[in-house]
Amino acid sequence: MELDAIDIKILRILQTEGRIRSIDLAERVGLSPTPCARRVKMLEDEGVITGYAARVDQTKLGYMINIFVSVELEKQASENLKKFEEEIDKFEEVVECYLMTGSQDFLLKVVATDLMAFEKFLQEKLTRIPTIRAVRSRFALRSIVERNALPSPQRAS
Repeated sequence: MELDAIDIKILRILQTEGRIRSIDLAERVGLSPTPCARRVKMLEDEGVITGYAARVDQTKLGYMINIFVSVELEKQASENLKKFEEEIDKFEEVVECYLMTGSQDFLLKVVATDLMAFEKFLQEKLTRIPTIRAVRSRFALRSIVERNALPSPQRAS
């Protein structure tokens, strides 16, 4: 699917203002409401827009720390990777998980209320996954950049 300049404008606005009224979105991108709605629907149908969600301040819910956890598996066999992915998906403390290149197999972003909660997560959940060889944790002191919006594509027809 090739995006044009109007599609890119729509995406830029919706990434930061997901609750914008359709009529206001249409006005800001220079379309009437019906063609604008059709474009949004097309972007959804094509999987460019994958959903809408509220951004929540994690500290207001008591999640005071972010931990980045590197996980190395005993073997990178496909069954080990699949088993790890199935298990890690069960842990709500893991808010992001990436399959990596290099010496670590996975990089997790974990949220916890405090150090004791993180220790409990490690002992009772993460390290009980049988295919893990090594776990290394790094604690984030503070966030410098957090973006919900992706950069605009370089080309628009």
